[in-house]
Amino acid sequence: MITDIDFQIMWNRLISVVEEQAQTLIRTAFGTSTREAGDLSAGVYDRRGQMIAQAVTGTPGHVNSMARTVGHVLAKFPAETMKEGDVFITNDPWMGTGHLNDIVVVTPAHLEGRLIGFFACTLHVVDIGGAGSSRSFQVYEEGIRIPIVRLVEAGTFSETLLDTIRANVREPVEVLGDIRSEVAANAVACRRLARMMREFGLADLEALSDYILTRSKQAILTRIRALPRGTFENWMTTDGITGPITLKARVTVGEDGLDVEYFDCPPVVELGFNVPYCYTDAYTCFGLHCVVAADVPNNAGSLSAIRVHVPENTMLNAPDPLPVTSRALMGQLLPDLMLGCLAQIVPEKVMAEGSARLWSVGIAGGLGRVKADPALLAGSRRFEVSVFQSGGMGARFAQDGLSATAFPSGVRNISVELTETYAPVVFRRKEYRQDSGGPGRSRGGLGQSVEIAGTSALPFAVSTSFDRIQFPARGRAGGHAGARGYLGKSTGEVLPGKGYHQIDAGESIVIEIPGGGGYHDPRTRDPALVARDVRNGLVSAEQARAAYGVALTAEGAVDAEATRALRAGAGAT
Repeated sequence: MITDIDFQIMWNRLISVVEEQAQTLIRTAFGTSTREAGDLSAGVYDRRGQMIAQAVTGTPGHVNSMARTVGHVLAKFPAETMKEGDVFITNDPWMGTGHLNDIVVVTPAHLEGRLIGFFACTLHVVDIGGAGSSRSFQVYEEGIRIPIVRLVEAGTFSETLLDTIRANVREPVEVLGDIRSEVAANAVACRRLARMMREFGLADLEALSDYILTRSKQAILTRIRALPRGTFENWMTTDGITGPITLKARVTVGEDGLDVEYFDCPPVVELGFNVPYCYTDAYTCFGLHCVVAADVPNNAGSLSAIRVHVPENTMLNAPDPLPVTSRALMGQLLPDLMLGCLAQIVPEKVMAEGSARLWSVGIAGGLGRVKADPALLAGSRRFEVSVFQSGGMGARFAQDGLSATAFPSGVRNISVELTETYAPVVFRRKEYRQDSGGPGRSRGGLGQSVEIAGTSALPFAVSTSFDRIQFPARGRAGGHAGARGYLGKSTGEVLPGKGYHQIDAGESIVIEIPGGGGYHDPRTRDPALVARDVRNGLVSAEQARAAYGVALTAEGAVDAEATRALRAGAGAT
């Protein structure tokens, strides 16, 4: 008889299997998005297509939306039609993880010739063809769309499919290398699972899956039932596309879980900023899970306790074939929207708003990739790289926010040296952005100041999809907002945050990434902490005086008498 202790041991072992799957993906991937930034996901599923464990390494936008993909595979290819050695692939935004650049690979796992479950993984490829960025009006223009098909049949790759992908992407070596790395990662996981099952004498995963999913759902429901009952609303205004967009949501805490309703939803838009439901669901669940049950494993059981309702044909539930390539612009703001709902009942567990959206930059150059005389570009180096960059997280109730840290995506910044190796560009500046963290008793995390120039006499292009330029990350409980973002050229020309921009020879692009909001009144912050921030260059002496009410001596020490006077004066007004 299998005891609870046995199940717990096997559960932990299963997590180690999918973590090895993710690490294999990182070590074999060709693209820097996966290898350096960790923009990936990995998970194991039972025969019914239910996700029973995910890797610790990965991003929630992938794993929470990929949770549904195996079900879509089974709907098209029933289990009885699958052969040992088959591998399936798709990048369909509505069946995968929300846009074409994310490729999902699903591998059936077998033991002694019997299907026992599935492994799936996702990564972001540098290019998928199409118009690029968010300039398309339909998903067909955004790149090659791969339906759910067999990539490998009984151990043999489909060379026809690989040739088709190769002919339709700008970086075929990287893209096909990444796809093969996904196949390899799943194969390693299949072998490790078979070894584990033989070790524990398991013939199938059904009993272990039922145990994991039942325990996980019970655990998250216990946390939810400890919350005050009621419905809690929040709103957030974003920069939008051609004008501000306000997102509104309400969270209802009930006996049987959390119900999220998005209301007064913005309509769909012409360009690729629409969000498929799977991506809205993924980041909504993640934002709630972080606060309500951070210690409960993420799987089909715990996810089932959160129900997300979004009106159809809206920006957050965009139908096929609308363009969705920049779905992360709105999707990555949703956890902050959820935190604002929960701040009304558990403020001590919730951060202030952060920069949220990754400030990623696509950099490209060469013939056909910039708007310049073809004769000038003839023979030039063609390149395309993605640079992941992040701003400041919101301050926590009793701790400062993290600086230059990607939340909610969790991906890492890509190193300057690697980008300069892969593309003829140079980073003239990449540093913490002083005064960008929102003042508060707990200070918001800082954004970054980045400046990038070309190393040749040729222009290069950048594509951007930024937010928090007009509407910064808000503070909580008297904390101030973080600094707004900025995009421009070294010439002083201000650029819109979203679109395609050409940087001519001799120019550089200047990026000021937003900071996170502060928590509590900044004039209640320990003056010694303010002085430390000034010494470290995180806060200027001017902001220390104006926002925090802290006066410093010429040596940088706290002037206690002047500080008392400043704070007393503020209280009097």
